[in-house]
Amino acid sequence: MSTTERRISHGTADLPDHVDVLVIGLGITGTGVALDAVTRGLSTLAVDAHDLAFGTSRWSSKLVHGGLRYLAKAQVGVAHESAVERGILMQVTAPHLTSAMPMLVPLMSSVSTFAATLTRGGFWAGDMLRRTARTSAQTLPKPRRISATETLRLAPGLRTDGLRGGLLSWDGQLEDDARLVTTVARTAASRGAHIRTRARVLSATGTSVELRDGLTGETRTITAGTVINATGVWAGELVDEITLRPSRGTHLVLRGSTLPRLRVTVTAPVPGSTSRFVMVIPQPDDTIYVGLTDEPVDGDIPDVPTPSEAEIGFLLDVASAALAQPLRRSDVVGAFAGLRPLIDAGDGSTADISRKHAVLTSKTGVITIVGGKLTTYRRMAQDAVDAAVEAAGLVAGPCVTASTPLLGAASRAELARLEEPARLVRRFGTDAGLVLDNARAVSGLSDEELLAPATDLVPVTLAELIFGVTHEGAVDVDDLLDRRTRVGLVPADRELLVPLAARALELARTSH
Repeated sequence: MSTTERRISHGTADLPDHVDVLVIGLGITGTGVALDAVTRGLSTLAVDAHDLAFGTSRWSSKLVHGGLRYLAKAQVGVAHESAVERGILMQVTAPHLTSAMPMLVPLMSSVSTFAATLTRGGFWAGDMLRRTARTSAQTLPKPRRISATETLRLAPGLRTDGLRGGLLSWDGQLEDDARLVTTVARTAASRGAHIRTRARVLSATGTSVELRDGLTGETRTITAGTVINATGVWAGELVDEITLRPSRGTHLVLRGSTLPRLRVTVTAPVPGSTSRFVMVIPQPDDTIYVGLTDEPVDGDIPDVPTPSEAEIGFLLDVASAALAQPLRRSDVVGAFAGLRPLIDAGDGSTADISRKHAVLTSKTGVITIVGGKLTTYRRMAQDAVDAAVEAAGLVAGPCVTASTPLLGAASRAELARLEEPARLVRRFGTDAGLVLDNARAVSGLSDEELLAPATDLVPVTLAELIFGVTHEGAVDVDDLLDRRTRVGLVPADRELLVPLAARALELARTSH
């Protein structure tokens, strides 16, 4: 049994009584903190009441942003940090999980010459960010103006009346946000961190936590040199002093056939705004996301946020203004929403709140990392561990995560030479062979059966579902369909794949 199999697990059994760093939360920030801590030589335990990527981390636009929006709001530091971290993800730590996404602003009659000039200037400022972040133009090409003919070749479904061309820029796209979280967790586990799902924190101080096993109900207390709260929008439930102003970001899911041959993200301006857009984003699994909104949220924080019909209508209307055939409500095969853990800074809309992160220390000594965004998770983790090490007086090495590739990472040239199926390479990089070998060993089935797409519309394979159980800590069907894969984003597809997920669980458990 490998180190990874031992360490990504569930519940509270067989844990040490004391660790240097105890991390609460297994979203992108919490797993990032675990990886940062363990690679500094610190004994590390990271826990979550639910599962990997259960919260906000799985509800993003699946983009690795370079910070252009923040530059438009004069948040230069945040914009530069985003560009730097985007470059690290795309060129060093996760080339296998990222790709360059062309972003198109169609110059329709509704886009004035002034607005087009302003947008073009913003794109060139964004390219300056890319250069100052030392991200190669081979990774992210320079922006340019394109003709109406090229615009329609990249996005055939656009409205043609008054179309005078387009502005093309580039940003980073993730294969999947939950896959990034899972890969960071696996990498932390491979370095020696204990990663446990279904382990709920009942109470916490700066040096101890009381845990309850989500499967057995047993409780135990574990002491630590330092405790780091990385629970995102739930941070205030663990530490009373923290006040957040969550905002909801909603996306729609469409079939790829709704806008056939779409090769770029279409960026449609929100009427009356110079800095807000609705994006129509093609995905690797032949779906399309339309997003996103920015709505303030009051009251209790739900485990799974629900998009409102008003948000769905807003996204359909704004996107449709750029399309030859308006989108209909019946085109929406799924919708999802996430809550941004924004720091309460007083008055103003949530759209105006800075995305800068903060490291806070509670009266009992709990270190909380909050705010920020998915792209900058690595820097957030570095800052949290820096603060925790200093406060607790721990002996630790320097942060090395900027130069530590995640499991499966390799150069794009190396990835292109791999002979394994393209889907597995996109999702697991150089571990694609491990995924297939593991499935063969566990199931005894043929490659044809292990690699067959689940349905004509869902490319998920039995091999990756089995790997989700054996190597990625999946406990049940929900883990497999909602987080290790994203089948659950389309409810009709999810229902069809429940038997396949159950089969993967049975095969993996029987083999053990």
